[in-house]
Amino acid sequence: MKKSLLILAAASMLFTSIPANAMEMVMEMGVAEQIDERTPTISTEGNIVSIQGANGMTLEVVSMTGRAVASYKIEGPVQRIELNLPKGCYILKVGKVVRKVTVR
Repeated sequence: MKKSLLILAAASMLFTSIPANAMEMVMEMGVAEQIDERTPTISTEGNIVSIQGANGMTLEVVSMTGRAVASYKIEGPVQRIELNLPKGCYILKVGKVVRKVTVR
């Protein structure tokens, strides 16, 4: 009986210590991600990168060491970009979409 009362008291303290606006923030963030329909797609073929659904966004190219290599402004619903990079692995990022590619 004592153990269950202690558990109940601890649980009530946890729930009462979280401010109401913090719970709303989490819920708002979850809803915002579900509503976001503007998810770009990145596909590669050789050293050509095709990006769809990213009009107005920026393609960031980062080396595996974390150094920014290049940045391209996406100016249409579908854009093809030729990567003139040395051989190696790179990270491509458009919005929240991230892809690892290998240039051979």
